[in-house]
Amino acid sequence: MEALGDLLAPHSELIAKVAGTITTLQFLSGVVLMNDIRKKGSSDVYPVGPFLFGVVLTILSLKLASIMNDAAMINTNLIGLAINFVFLSGFYYYASSDSRSKIWKQIGYSSVFLLVITAYANFEDPAKIEFRLGMLITGLLVWMVGSPLLHLPKIIEKKSTEGMPFPIIFAGNLVAFSWTLYAISIKNTVMVLQNLLLLILGGIQLSMFAIYPSKPAAKKPKDSKKDK
Repeated sequence: MEALGDLLAPHSELIAKVAGTITTLQFLSGVVLMNDIRKKGSSDVYPVGPFLFGVVLTILSLKLASIMNDAAMINTNLIGLAINFVFLSGFYYYASSDSRSKIWKQIGYSSVFLLVITAYANFEDPAKIEFRLGMLITGLLVWMVGSPLLHLPKIIEKKSTEGMPFPIIFAGNLVAFSWTLYAISIKNTVMVLQNLLLLILGGIQLSMFAIYPSKPAAKKPKDSKKDK
């Protein structure tokens, strides 16, 4: 990896710009869901998790980027935070009164979590917190990216990838690949491991599309018994 890092180092700024652009486009993928919510006039049938998780993740990533003093990561996550905040606000706007109280409860839990982590990061040794915060973010990303694999037995059973969002999974792999290259170029081991793990998880999901069709095969009608 050292040799590859030396080869990519002169191009780290360009790689960061490409990675940031791809990540921003991935952030905007929520537009499709928000448009569906707008058409329905209600967000009650959808979980708030993806948008709230996006806010939490970008805030944590901003903290890590500031510790690393990485301008590319700071700019990308600032844009991501703004986009996810707009989506979260739109989701709340279309929620019913009962759902809004549940959303506030989840926001409260998330805020406490962020306050605890941020306070810890402010008091911990910078040399240690970079690795520990990076591992925490990795864990959250692995949970988010890897959660669809819980449905792997069902996919194998029905021999179909129906319900798996190919564009989102493919975009996630592009993001992970581009940030892996950037991490190698700046020789950041934590970022390399983080994004390689995401690539592996995403690669497993993409392999399902190569093995199984997007729709289950039509069941053949049983032959009727012939009259004796």
